[in-house]
Amino acid sequence: MENLLLAIFLTLAIATVLNIILKRFGVSHIIGYILTGTIISYIFGFNGLNIYSLELIGEFGIVFLMFTIGLELSFGKIKKMRDILLTNGLLQVLLSVVVIFLLSYYLFKLDFNTSLIVSLAFSLSSTAIVLTYLKRSKDILTPYGQKSMGILIFQDLAVIPILLLITFLSNHHLSIGEVLLQTMISAVLVVAFMFTVGEKIVNALLQFSAKTQIEELFLGSVFSIVIGTALLAHTMGFTYSLGAFIAGMIIADTKYNVKVESDIVSYKDLLLGVFFFGVGTKIDVVYFLQNIHIIIFIFVLAMLFKSIVIYAIIRRNSDKNTSAKTALALAQIGEFSFAVFALADSHKLISHETASFLILVSVISMILTPIVLSNIYKLSSYFEKEFYESDVITPIGLKNHIIVAGYSTLGRRIAAELQAKNADFIIISDNLKHVLLARKLGYMAYFGHLNKLPVLESLAVDEAKAVIITVSSEHNKRLISEAILGFSPHANIIIKVDSAEEKKSLKDLNELEFVDVSHEISNLLVNHALNK
Repeated sequence: MENLLLAIFLTLAIATVLNIILKRFGVSHIIGYILTGTIISYIFGFNGLNIYSLELIGEFGIVFLMFTIGLELSFGKIKKMRDILLTNGLLQVLLSVVVIFLLSYYLFKLDFNTSLIVSLAFSLSSTAIVLTYLKRSKDILTPYGQKSMGILIFQDLAVIPILLLITFLSNHHLSIGEVLLQTMISAVLVVAFMFTVGEKIVNALLQFSAKTQIEELFLGSVFSIVIGTALLAHTMGFTYSLGAFIAGMIIADTKYNVKVESDIVSYKDLLLGVFFFGVGTKIDVVYFLQNIHIIIFIFVLAMLFKSIVIYAIIRRNSDKNTSAKTALALAQIGEFSFAVFALADSHKLISHETASFLILVSVISMILTPIVLSNIYKLSSYFEKEFYESDVITPIGLKNHIIVAGYSTLGRRIAAELQAKNADFIIISDNLKHVLLARKLGYMAYFGHLNKLPVLESLAVDEAKAVIITVSSEHNKRLISEAILGFSPHANIIIKVDSAEEKKSLKDLNELEFVDVSHEISNLLVNHALNK
C-alpha cells in the first residue's frame, strides 16, 4: 500500500514539474506524461512489463475521446463527411498498407506475415494525440482538421478488420469467409441495437437524471452510457472506442450534447494522461540507445512514405497547403499499433523482440508528433501559404492600426463600428469560420493565435494603436495579454471583462485598460430609464 501511494505521489509530482517546465518552452504536455511513465517505470522496476490494469484504464481515455468526437458528429454531419470518411480513409489505409508492405518485404527482407502486420499497424495514426490537439487548438474547424478527423475515424473502424485478420492468420480452423460473416452479423446486431433500443434507453436515462437536478446523478448516467456501450461493442468483438463513438452520435441529436461534453472533459483528459503515462512505461531507454540508428531510420522511413501517400490522396481535391498539413498531422504511428503488435506477439506471428522494437518505433513517433503539430503551419507554408494563416504571412506593414482579437458577436460589432469610422483595423481569430466570414465581408482577417510570437510579429502588434481583446475565456485573455506585453511592454490593450472578480484576477497585468460589461450595461439601462 505504501509503495502504491509513493508511486502515485511521485507520478503526480514528476508529471506536474515536467509539464510546468515543458510548458515554458511550448512543448506539449503529452510528452511530459510519456517521460513521467518512463522515469517512474525505472524507479519502480516495471519497465517493459505488461501492466494490464494501467493499460485498460488508459484505453478508456481514448474511449472518452471518441465519445466526445461522436457528440459532434450527428447523422447529418456524417453524410456531409462521407467522401472524407470513406474515400480518403479507405485509400489512406489501403495505399499505406501496400507501400509499407512492399518496403518491409522487398527492402528489409521480412517474411510475409511480419511484413503484413507491420504494414497494417504502421498505416494507423494516433487518434489520441491528433484529435486532442485539433480540438484544443480549434484546428478541427479547418479544412485539414476536417480531413484529418475523417481519416482518423475510418482508421478506428479499420482496427476491427485488422485485428480480425491477425486472428485469422493464427487460426487454422475458420476460413476468412466465416470470420468476415461473423463480424458482419455482429456489426449489424450492434448498430441495430444501439440505434433502436439503445437510443430509447439513452434518451430516457438522460431525461430522468436531468429532471432530478442532481449533477452527480446526471454524470453517473453519462458514465453508465459510455462504459456500457464500450463494453457491449467489446463483447461483440469490436473495440471499446467504437461503442462509445456510436453512443456519442446518438446523444449528438439530443438537447443534452453540450452539457454532456462539458461534464466529462476533465475526466477524458485525466484518462488520456494515464494512457500516455502507460506509453512511457514501454520505453526501454537502454535498448533504444543501443539501437537508436535503426529505430530512427525505420521511424523516418515509415513517416516519409506514409505522409507521401496521404499528401497524394488529399491533393486530389485540395490545395497544397491543406494536403501538406493533413499529411504532417497523420504521418505518425498510432496507439492502436500497440494492440496489433501485442496480438501478433501473443499468437507467435512475430517474435517478442521484433514486437518490442516496433512498439518502440511507434512510441518515438508519438513523442515527436506534438512537436510537429505545434509547428504545422510553419512546416506546411514551405509547400504553399494561405491568406488566413497569420503564423506565416509577410508582416502587414501597418502602423497605428487597431487589432481586434476574436470575431464572435462583440468582435463583429466592434469591426462594424471601426469600419464606419474609417479606422485601419485587422481581425485575428482562432476560429476559421469566423475568419472566413470576416473575409467575406471585406475585412482584413487572419486565422491564428495572438499569443504566438510569429503572429505578434506578422500583425505588427508593436506598431498598433490598440489591441481590443473580445474573447470570453479568462484563461485566453490572460494568455494573450501576457504574450502581447512580453512582446511590446507598452502596448495599449483594451480588454472586455464580465465581472469584478475577473477584473481583479487580471489586475496584476500592467498597462491593461478594462471595460466592465456589467458596469457599462447598468449605466446604459439607468440612462435609458431616466430619460423616459
